[in-house]
Amino acid sequence: MNQLNDLYTRLSGLAVFRGVLKLKTMGRLMDMLKEQTPASVGEFVNSLYKHGSNLSSYIIKAVTEDENTYLLRKARREPIPPVMETAVRKELGLFSEISMLTTENVRTAMGYMGYLPEWENTNLDFGAIYADRIDKLFTKGYGIFAKYTAFMLKDHVITPVLTPDPQRLSQLPAYETQRKMVIDNTLALIKGRPAANCLLYGDAGTGKSSTVKAVVNEFADRGLRLIELKKAQLHELPDVMESIADNPLKFIIFIDDLSFSSDDADFGALKAVLEGSISSKASNAVIYATSNRRHLVKESFSDRSGDDIHARDTREELASLSERFGLKVTFLKPDKDTYLKIVEYLAGQYGIEMDKDELFTKAEAYALRRSGRSGRAARHFVEMLKAGEPENQQ
Repeated sequence: MNQLNDLYTRLSGLAVFRGVLKLKTMGRLMDMLKEQTPASVGEFVNSLYKHGSNLSSYIIKAVTEDENTYLLRKARREPIPPVMETAVRKELGLFSEISMLTTENVRTAMGYMGYLPEWENTNLDFGAIYADRIDKLFTKGYGIFAKYTAFMLKDHVITPVLTPDPQRLSQLPAYETQRKMVIDNTLALIKGRPAANCLLYGDAGTGKSSTVKAVVNEFADRGLRLIELKKAQLHELPDVMESIADNPLKFIIFIDDLSFSSDDADFGALKAVLEGSISSKASNAVIYATSNRRHLVKESFSDRSGDDIHARDTREELASLSERFGLKVTFLKPDKDTYLKIVEYLAGQYGIEMDKDELFTKAEAYALRRSGRSGRAARHFVEMLKAGEPENQQ
């Protein structure tokens, strides 16, 4: 049995890391080891090149990102049977051996002296790297949660956001008191202490959504992740909570611009989670919602009539939804001094050099042409100056 046959046989017996073999490039590697033809080598290298030219780097990435039984037991702090520990150690040793396979090894085993494409190798300690990965499980997570920090629900599946908003807390001026409330609550979640579901409500353009996203970016390296749900997806909220319940990371379930009509079917799903239903609550997650409405529910005069015998009770239940959030943070439109403070801060960030009086006069004029003073108006104004656009351009 030549080296390639031996590696194929041993790889076929993987147990803990068997999921790695399902990756396309690893499948091409298995085909090469089994078929031992120039064509199978070309197919494998073609697939590898899509991830880079280093076989060792590709394999260690595949191994450390694999979501397997051993890793999940570690995440749940469950005891690991000695036989499973042995399997992990042996399989990591096999991956380490395969990672050093060269084109020359393949050519020799095949008895083929013609052209074969080459790849690179790096001598890595797979055992030490994986042990370090397990040690950092509660801050780095596993699977897609180790690679990305922001997610959305797409076709009932938690899907990563490839280019999330890079907003940082240092880029958000004013509203320090409000942001501190959100930060303190988030830190409680990260540290495993009781944390409240949070409603950020107030005027448009005051930085409610930016605050949530900036907080996640600030503490992502401490194991914080964000999953954004649209209002129409709230009926899936219990399933999302259940799917992350055993995850070692901490999650903010983010619902932006939340409001309900009086007969909204999604009302019940959110209410159940906010009330801590056993079937919907996850101890490692909180809900952060933003809204321009204090009571979240749109109510018309026609809602006050109808055939509901207990109409008043129904209205009070709807109106009290916001009270089910343990933390409520109010963002109101800034007064003139605060607005100009925001403008001055952002102008400094963007490197705009302008006489302060002129800057403030133009900023006020811009706010008057728009919907009034707000953090969003300040940012748009400064971005317009940076771009060199005429100040009266819409």
